[in-house]
Amino acid sequence: MMIAIYPGTFDPLTNGHLDIIERGSRMFEKLIVAVAESKRKKPLFNLSDRVKMIEESVSHLENVSVESFTNLLVDFMKEKNADVILRGLRVVSDFEYELQLALMNRKLYPECETVFLMPNKKYIFLSSSMVREIALLGGDVSCFVPKPVNEFIKRFVNDKRRD
Repeated sequence: MMIAIYPGTFDPLTNGHLDIIERGSRMFEKLIVAVAESKRKKPLFNLSDRVKMIEESVSHLENVSVESFTNLLVDFMKEKNADVILRGLRVVSDFEYELQLALMNRKLYPECETVFLMPNKKYIFLSSSMVREIALLGGDVSCFVPKPVNEFIKRFVNDKRRD
């Protein structure tokens, strides 16, 4: 069974991420969306909330599961018997960083392969950081994120305003 892992912080999940997940689910027998804790990035949403948002957004995909991880990606891959890391590339500047990661992961775990997918062109400009910024400034992000994520963001922003 070919198992792929799509890792990221997904803070929050965007329609571009969902595009990669849906296409990846057709390419691999099993796809694990691996949500990184990523304290270094200081995510806006906590780990369990990010997992929940993604689970609700991918519930229509039978071969996709969502799990969090706090260790090295290659160690998580070994735990899950995964063969492939799935990554999205939006722009040329992403490639240099992603290539370095892919080569480092291969050095740490020679059996792993990295597969890059370009999102649909309508999502090329989209990033989680832009979505966070727009949402925190009171903008409408409903066209950038799946419906469950949008509902979560609206509740989060409303709670922030009350604080």
